[in-house]
Amino acid sequence: MKHRGRHRRRKRGQALRAFLAGTALALTAAATMISASQATDGDAPGKLKPLAASAGTDALRLTEHQVPRRTLDRLASSMGRPVGVGAVLAGADHTLRDASGCTTAEREALPVEPAATRAYCWDTADTRSWRPGAVTTSGDADDDGVWGANRVILSGWTQDTDTTGRGLARVAFVDANDPDRLGYSWVLLVVPVDGGRDYRGLASRLTGMVWYQDKLLVTTDDGDGDALYVYDMNRVQRATVVGDAVGRVRGGWSAHGSRYVLPAVGSYRLTGGGAAVRPASIALDRSTAPDSLVASERTPEGGDRAARLWRYSFSSEPDRGGLLATDAAGQAKAVEAYETKAAGSGGVLSYDSRWYVSRAAAEPDGRGTLWRPDGDGGRATECGTDETNRCWSARTESLSYWEATGEVWSQSGQTLFALPLGSIDRSLG
Repeated sequence: MKHRGRHRRRKRGQALRAFLAGTALALTAAATMISASQATDGDAPGKLKPLAASAGTDALRLTEHQVPRRTLDRLASSMGRPVGVGAVLAGADHTLRDASGCTTAEREALPVEPAATRAYCWDTADTRSWRPGAVTTSGDADDDGVWGANRVILSGWTQDTDTTGRGLARVAFVDANDPDRLGYSWVLLVVPVDGGRDYRGLASRLTGMVWYQDKLLVTTDDGDGDALYVYDMNRVQRATVVGDAVGRVRGGWSAHGSRYVLPAVGSYRLTGGGAAVRPASIALDRSTAPDSLVASERTPEGGDRAARLWRYSFSSEPDRGGLLATDAAGQAKAVEAYETKAAGSGGVLSYDSRWYVSRAAAEPDGRGTLWRPDGDGGRATECGTDETNRCWSARTESLSYWEATGEVWSQSGQTLFALPLGSIDRSLG
């Protein structure tokens, strides 16, 4: 287990930046411009309008629920001793392709401006019938950017099985120690049932995910009233039976083909009744004190309802590592909230009091936009001779800032990529 308070390792962070800069990929020419039309006023998300601390934020409250310890212990006792993240990485049985091995179509998923400095592509046979979603890293987990001795990327995927999009949810644990060779293993997200005698698969799209200290928080839309599920990274369990089933089966435990499962240890349930707002994307902000979880709401394209951006503080209590700060009633309340016209927003990010929002492409073969909204209206990245704002990936569900390296990670389609936050700010002017 790795548990530390806030402490900056500046020298190590500088060394990591230098190391990663030396291996950066020249990908500017690889990103092909598609549907580069001049942005209209309708593209702009408008000003950030602060919400009042009471009525405006009541719909953002969450209530914490923890899975009983006896339930978790019963499951662990039946499945065997949990394994650590390092063991999952050591058993990596798949490899990502680097940028040189990506197809032209996969490279077209990369941003045009600013350009990605790292890009990797998934094995299409391995991800067939699965939809990419959220990204988080060991840069979120600890401020030195490593977990134990490892640099790790977590990539969330959802099984695309029906019109609801609520298939099984799994996470690729990616070994990022060698930037020239990223190996990974799949871990299925599950929820204990029957007092820990069994588990079910989490049926939800993974549009938001944050790994903070030893906890993994993921957004959920599985229809049971929960907004976030909480997982303990020290409780990864091995599956013992290979098969399509999920849960206890004859001869052991099955995880729909994955070699590992991660059982939920808690959740945050929507509290605001019919007005409750479900986070669509989340990210970690290490520039606040205490560290905070930021969230965004996705509203329908073409609608006139404002979307909300907000944040919760993480708990600073020693026995609540990785959990949100809650009051005596077990409720987590937003400590800052805004309204914006960012309909159809994807990823959200906040750092040094600045907010960033990615928005999906308006057309199937088009490009998205990346905005930095503020009280004056905000700016978007620009590219091309006509200074269009449609310079970003077509669809990025999440943005994750690796503070120790200065990089923002995201993924679009079959492509996982990174670029410096500094280059985003320079592009925004």
